[in-house]
Amino acid sequence: MSGYLDEMDAMASANPLPRAPVRRLLAAYGPRMLEMARDRAEGAHTYLVPVRHTAQTRQVLGDGPFLGVEHAVLFESDPDKARAVAREHLHMYFTTKYNIAKFLRLGYTETDIDGGRGSDRLVDDLVVWGDIDTIVRKLHDQLDAGADHVAIQVLGVEPGRSAMPHWRRLAEALLPQRATA
Repeated sequence: MSGYLDEMDAMASANPLPRAPVRRLLAAYGPRMLEMARDRAEGAHTYLVPVRHTAQTRQVLGDGPFLGVEHAVLFESDPDKARAVAREHLHMYFTTKYNIAKFLRLGYTETDIDGGRGSDRLVDDLVVWGDIDTIVRKLHDQLDAGADHVAIQVLGVEPGRSAMPHWRRLAEALLPQRATA
C-alpha cells in the first residue's frame, strides 16, 4: 500500500495542472493500515466493525483525521427474526479468513464466530436492530466513539421492495428538524 501511495503522489506531482485537491481516505482496520491512513491520507473508512473498534481507531488516528464508519441497521424488534436476517447478511464475513482474523483481533473468539453462524454478541455488535429509538441511540454510539460520519446500510428489505421508507424514518429521526414559520 505504501508503494501504491508513493506512485499516486508521484503522478500528482508530475502533473502540476491546477485541479481541485483530492481527498484520500484509506479503507483500514488493522493498526498498520490505520497508521498509514493517519500519516498518508486524510483519514480512514471502516466497514463492519463494532463501536469498540471505532474508539480504538480514533485513538490511532488522533483528533485530526477523518473517520467514517459503516453500520448495518435492521428495523426488526423480534430478536430471533432480527438475528436470522443479520446472520444471513453476515455469513460471508464469518467464513472468510481476513474477516475472521479481524474479529479475533477485536477480541471475539472462535466460539463467537461459531463456524460461520456468529454468536448473538457478535451479530448484535455488527448489526443494529430494533425500533427507531434503539437504532438511533446505537448509531450515535459510533459518533460518541469518535466517528465523524456513519454510513448506514439498511438490511431486511424484501426483494423488489424499496428501502426508501426506512431511509425516510432514519432521516426524520437523525436529521435536525427545520423550524417552520
